[in-house]
Parts: sequence; C-alpha cells; structure tokens
Amino acid sequence: MLPLEGVTVVSLEQAVAAPFATRQLADLGARVIKVERPTGDFARGYDTSVKGLSSHFVWLNRNKESIVLDLKAEADREVMDKLLDRADVFVQNLAPGAAARLGLGAAELREKNPRLIVCDLSGYGSSGPYRDKKAYDLLIQCETGLVSITGSPDEPAKTGISTADIAGGMYAYTGILTALYERERTGQGTAFEVSLFDALGEWMGFPYYYSYSGAAPARAGARHAAIAPYGPFAAGDGGKVFLGVQNEREWVKFCEQVLEQPELAGDPRFDANPKRVANIVELGVAIEAVFASMSSAEIEQRLERVGIANARMRTVAEFADHPQLEARDRWREVDSPAGPLRTLLPPVTVPGREPRMDPIPEVGEHTRAILAELDGHPEPPRD
Repeated sequence: MLPLEGVTVVSLEQAVAAPFATRQLADLGARVIKVERPTGDFARGYDTSVKGLSSHFVWLNRNKESIVLDLKAEADREVMDKLLDRADVFVQNLAPGAAARLGLGAAELREKNPRLIVCDLSGYGSSGPYRDKKAYDLLIQCETGLVSITGSPDEPAKTGISTADIAGGMYAYTGILTALYERERTGQGTAFEVSLFDALGEWMGFPYYYSYSGAAPARAGARHAAIAPYGPFAAGDGGKVFLGVQNEREWVKFCEQVLEQPELAGDPRFDANPKRVANIVELGVAIEAVFASMSSAEIEQRLERVGIANARMRTVAEFADHPQLEARDRWREVDSPAGPLRTLLPPVTVPGREPRMDPIPEVGEHTRAILAELDGHPEPPRD
C-alpha cells in the first residue's frame, strides 16, 4: 500500500508548477483528478519531442486521470462541485482571483467542506502590486535576481530548467503533505498559498546573505562565486576537468598529491579560501600549468585516488545512459498515448516499495468514467 492511497486530489492545473506538485502526490498513491479545459492543459502543446507528445507534459502527468470541464458552463460547474465534495485536496494555479470568480475560493470551499485542503499556487501571491503581473518561469528568475548571478561574466543567463516552477511545485507538494498530517491530528483541513516568487526567493538565500559583504556573487559560469578551486580546468588533451575543493584540508591534499606542488598550499595568495577567490585568475593559471602535461583521464584518476571531488560534464543523452542509474535500476516504463516511455523512479527510495507508474492520460480520457462514478450515467453525453 502506498502512503497516500485513499487521498483524492482535484487539481485545476496547467503548465509546470501545480502539475509537478500533484504528480508527486500521485506517485505516492493519491488519486489525482486533473481538470482540463476543453483544449487541454496548454503544456500539452509546448513541444512534440516525445514521440509527438510534449516533454514537459510527459514528465509531469503520469498517474493522473484527466477530465475535461468547461467551468463557465453550469452543468460542468455542478460536476466540479461534486468532485470537490469528495475531495481531500484541491489545487489550483489559475490567474489570481480567477478561482474565486468561479466560486472556487478557499474560504467558500472550506465552509462547505471543513476537511478540505486548498492549495492556491500563483506567480507573486494574492496581494501586493505584482499580484496580477504575468509570471512565467524566466520572469520570476529575473525578478528574484537569479538571472543576475547566473551565466558568464559577460552575459547573464536563465537556468536551463524551470527553476521557479520547480521551486513552487515543491513547496506546494510539501505544504499539502504538511496539511494532510495536520488534518490527521486536528480533523480540520486548511488553506494555504504558494507563490513562485516566494519559493524561488527562498532558494536565493546564499546570494542574499552573501550580499552582506557589500556585493552580490559575481557571475562565474561553471565556477563557484565563493569557493575556489571549484569548477572546470583545462587538461593537456584539450578536455575539461570539473573539481571542487571545500576546505583547507582538501586544499593542502590537492596541492601535495594532485598538483605535486606542496609549496602552493602555503602561497600567501592561496592559503585561505577568500584569498583563492580574490586571486581566482592566478589560481587557475597555477593549476592549469600542471594539468597541461596530463590528460583528462589522468587528472580524474589522480583526483579520485586522493579523494578530491570531481565529475565529468555529461550531455543529457549521456546522463540517460549513466552507469549509476543502470546499476541502481532507476529506470521504469510508463504507458502514454504515444506508447511505452522510459521514466526515472521518484527520488525517495523506500526498500521493498515499488512506486506507482500508471499511464500519462489523453485529454479528457477519464471524463466518461468519472461522470459515471459521480452520477451513475452509463453513457454520459460528452467525450
């Protein structure tokens, strides 16, 4: 039995953040009923990379049931009410105020069903001057300062994944789990909100506190703005070796056993981490002068032998074939409208428990079955 079996989640969701939260609930056994507009979640059309399906949608929507409802139509609005009467959790990420205009505001819903847990997910929150501002992932990354510290010294960049959406989805997910636990103790549901801005703002803790120094962390590409040596270094064969030294003990070991230049450890330019960061260019020259006579493989072997952290920069395709994933049996197969697809297991591994891997739904695939369940109609007059 999975932990959330018996919990029903109704989610009026679209895009990335809310679907990411509810997919994780579904992975734990919750029944997630995904309410889609007649045209479907617009994330279905982001791309056609997965055998004609959207990569984002495939990632975020396994284990769910899809029902199509037009909530401006009276009959469908009644269906929504019936769904919520039976629900444990309601998640929505419509534009601020839209759910309330549909009669789906948290206070109204919880007055009818005090055990209901309501999660409102938005861009900037339900108040303040940015309340109604468009809030796509890139824009939240900009407003929280993430773009200003990401990229090279010459060019800022967004992160290569939807960091703001993922942060918001994670806090919605953990908020719902917390509310379910609280309800077990009190018998009462609760309502809470998560904004992408607040979620990513929390993740900006390091640069915010670093700014007490009077400056924000510099854009450092693949290097670290506050730790050195940490990042890529050129090898003699033209390759790049990625390594990280976290403390002074490791720095001494790195100089003595990897570079074979023990005197470098006590160089007054480099004998403490803040000094190494301040003299990052000279540090890189000193390290790469040694690495120039070695191949990438030789450097990696030496780093590994003495216990200095290192990694290979892999492509996405190389990650998909990573020996660690294969050795730990991390891949499963999930069905979809395009046929079977390979998917990773959820990160939390519980010995002896096989995670749920139900199909990714078509738009409205479960509309008839859900309506029949609610109303006893053997052949509901809709698809």
